[in-house]
Amino acid sequence: MTLVSRRLVCLIMLSQLCLSPLPAYAKGPESLADLSAQVSDAVVNISATQSADNAAKHGKHEGQNVPPNMGQPGAPFDDLLEEFFRRRGGGQGMPDMPHQRKSSSLGSGFVIDPAGIVITNNHVIDGANEVQVIFNDGQKLKAEVIGKDQKVDVAVLRVKPEKPLKSVKFGDSDKSRVGDWVLAVGNPFGLGGSVTAGIVSARNRNIDSGPYDNYIQTDAAINKGNSGGPLFNMEGDVIGINTAILSPSGGSVGIGFATPSNTVQPVIDQLQQFGETRRGWLGVRIQNVDDGIAETLGLGATRGALVAGVDDKGPSKPAGLKAGDVITKFDGKPIKESRDLPKLVAATPVGKDVELVIVRSGKEQVKTVKLGRLEDGEKTAANDTGSRDKIEPANPASQNILGLELSRLTDELRSRFQIKESVKTGVLITAVDPRSEAAEKRLSPGEILLEINQEPVSDPNDAIKKIKGLKDAGKKTALLAVANGQGDAHFIALPVE
Repeated sequence: MTLVSRRLVCLIMLSQLCLSPLPAYAKGPESLADLSAQVSDAVVNISATQSADNAAKHGKHEGQNVPPNMGQPGAPFDDLLEEFFRRRGGGQGMPDMPHQRKSSSLGSGFVIDPAGIVITNNHVIDGANEVQVIFNDGQKLKAEVIGKDQKVDVAVLRVKPEKPLKSVKFGDSDKSRVGDWVLAVGNPFGLGGSVTAGIVSARNRNIDSGPYDNYIQTDAAINKGNSGGPLFNMEGDVIGINTAILSPSGGSVGIGFATPSNTVQPVIDQLQQFGETRRGWLGVRIQNVDDGIAETLGLGATRGALVAGVDDKGPSKPAGLKAGDVITKFDGKPIKESRDLPKLVAATPVGKDVELVIVRSGKEQVKTVKLGRLEDGEKTAANDTGSRDKIEPANPASQNILGLELSRLTDELRSRFQIKESVKTGVLITAVDPRSEAAEKRLSPGEILLEINQEPVSDPNDAIKKIKGLKDAGKKTALLAVANGQGDAHFIALPVE
């Protein structure tokens, strides 16, 4: 082959390479029709009806259990009754019969057992007098609520079909990755079965709707009425329950949230077995660890859950946990931030002996706690009068330190700042310098300083001495334990210089 012919071959090959299409990485599946056909018959519409006075008692409205800028799709009984009766009454508006009026909500759900077990959101059916499940073929069956849970917003229904139902199964939500394609099926705006597609936009989202937030965020269109419907992966497994949307308008803006399957499955199992939840309970109040607290406690890094208080009747008390301990591991699992702990505890069986790794005074310790039941702890707390030891005499002097004006607790100050009688120890913060670091950390008058660097504070002069001691020792930060007027404590790190 001559030099000219070689060059001609090379040019032809290069031109073919340049003209060849690149892999279409940005494209989704060519069609979702097969997947939609596979799962759609297992997705149902939920119709929940209650009397208007019952609806008012439950106080349902859009955005329940979520921040003000969050909207829950299809929150129950939030339909516009005026429009409802206008359409059905020839434009005459609502009849003057409020106690006989009924309110209906439409949501979504899905069948997980051919024998008739249906899953939906708690907020879709909460407070309803009657719940009906409507299938794709038009069949309508009355549903029995066999269990519901507000904390993860899930409800388990039972219907009695004449023949086995089409069902779907849960998948492993922990295996879903950001960028994976997902399919949402539901009943938006009561239109009937609708399918939307998108991707997993984010995982482990916290929208401050409850103690176990770890939502899957998706841009698959989710609107009112989609609540309780399934979010599928490409294998047709349910990896989430569509629960909430972020929307200033009430419509989909591409930010929807689904409760992961791995979060709801243990709850569903408990509701099916017991008709109620049975969550593990440590009996501690916790808070986040910030950089200042991590430095003060010698953690080496910002991690763990800081124990702000220990329930006197909880399982952590006999195990030796104290306020100021930082829980860094629970049952062998690392605690990166405080919100990790409640989810792990709740998912652990009641009565299990669990090993905790804590950091106390800069050193790791191991404690073993036999978990109690959260629901029992909540009942105890509701009935607890909160009695404590009587107050000890304190010096009446008022002192200023770290931008705080401190005074001993007197009857007059207790009345002025509405401090509960059960709060017996510590010194009262009566003023906060608005230019101080204490003000930036949102300390406010009426709070009580309980400890400095995990040592109790008995009076304002005692606080002065402790801060001076820290300065003399070359410490840069002081860890303050501060309680509100109800006695609920938290920790704040302040610079001592």
